[in-house]
Amino acid sequence: MKVRFGVGLGPDVTPDQLPAMIDRLEASGVDSLWFSELVYSPAVDPFVGMTYALARTARLKVGTSVAVLPGRHPVLVAKQLASLAALAPKRVLPVFGLRSALPAERDAFVVPDGRRAAVFDESLRLLRAALDEDSVTFRGDFFSVRDVAVLPKPPSRLDIWLGGASQAGFERIGRFADGWLGSFVTPYEAGDAVAAIREAAAAAGREVPADHYGINLAVGEGELPAPVLDAIRRRRPDLDPGELVARDWPALHRQIDGFLEAGLTKFVIRPAGGIGLQRFVDSFVTELLPREN
Repeated sequence: MKVRFGVGLGPDVTPDQLPAMIDRLEASGVDSLWFSELVYSPAVDPFVGMTYALARTARLKVGTSVAVLPGRHPVLVAKQLASLAALAPKRVLPVFGLRSALPAERDAFVVPDGRRAAVFDESLRLLRAALDEDSVTFRGDFFSVRDVAVLPKPPSRLDIWLGGASQAGFERIGRFADGWLGSFVTPYEAGDAVAAIREAAAAAGREVPADHYGINLAVGEGELPAPVLDAIRRRRPDLDPGELVARDWPALHRQIDGFLEAGLTKFVIRPAGGIGLQRFVDSFVTELLPREN
């Protein structure tokens, strides 16, 4: 199976830094670039960022890590994805999640109270139908559309991956999605996630490809800054932060080894506070490209 590494962008990467970085990734042969959904930050919107990166490159893949789907109309999302895939075939890698990780941003994605998971499931069904079918009439609990014809159709099937780290999320991936991009889990937990997704897919009469399991990881440059440690502890108070975020590149390599053993083959690596962007990209190219197969 192909092992691939992509660069993830965090909240500190500003628009003026993107042109030189994208050019460097393209010239260095880096597989992919991933834009996070960070509404209240200087980071660019993931769909805008993907469009800009695709227009500036000829081979670099781009993805979202992750964009929120509930609160967006799935037909309009399908149109955006189909348009990007037509302009840059086989280079668009959408990953969606249930909600923003940041509580302050959740109000921007409006869904009925207590129904976010149900909206997500229905959104995924309609998104898939709009991408694949020539004409869609759909009546659900949250969306009703008629004679939907999203054009142009992607030249090849567009895979939809999901994030998430709960049993309900793994079951959703098994029922509706084509892959998993996890975060804030250990290799042992990732192995359990792969098993749960495969079981859910089999129960739904589906199969998630064996090379469609990935993880979003962060790497520091020595001791991790206190704000980074605090953020990790808030997210996973049950674990030592060092189990989730690598303090340096040797620690990251050990984490990658563990995730490979757990069955993951796709990695999105982002800087963990304090690393200059240029230095991070230089180290990424040196450390990780030789690990691809």
